[in-house]
Amino acid sequence: MVAKRSTEPSRRAIFKVWGMLLVAVALGGCVSKGKANAQARAAFMAGQQQAMARMQQAQGPSVTINGEVRNHVVPWTEGLTLAKAVLAADYCGAKDPGQLLIVHNGIATHVDPKQLLSGVDIPLQPGDIVQLVPQAAPLK
Repeated sequence: MVAKRSTEPSRRAIFKVWGMLLVAVALGGCVSKGKANAQARAAFMAGQQQAMARMQQAQGPSVTINGEVRNHVVPWTEGLTLAKAVLAADYCGAKDPGQLLIVHNGIATHVDPKQLLSGVDIPLQPGDIVQLVPQAAPLK
């Protein structure tokens, strides 16, 4: 008489497969949707910064203008000021900016737009980043 072989997996085989799955999940790590989105945003921003740095190195010294402008990279020249850089960047916002920030060597300095419009100008240095922040919408 020939013994019948079961086609069902043994309990031992099932536990072995589950064990391997648990190890794979533990080593791979579970990530929440929010954490995955945050990691994706961080990777995107890092890529953007690297691309911007490469463009600036290829073009020589420059100033980066973030905000509603057509030209985000303005070549730095001796005597370049905030007003000249905003003009060269071709500001295209519907209203005057609500805030101006200048980042130099990682330190942000707030500039009152009214100060700039009254004729007080600020010199820029190579590598500076200018952030043009739009005016906040009025509350209804």
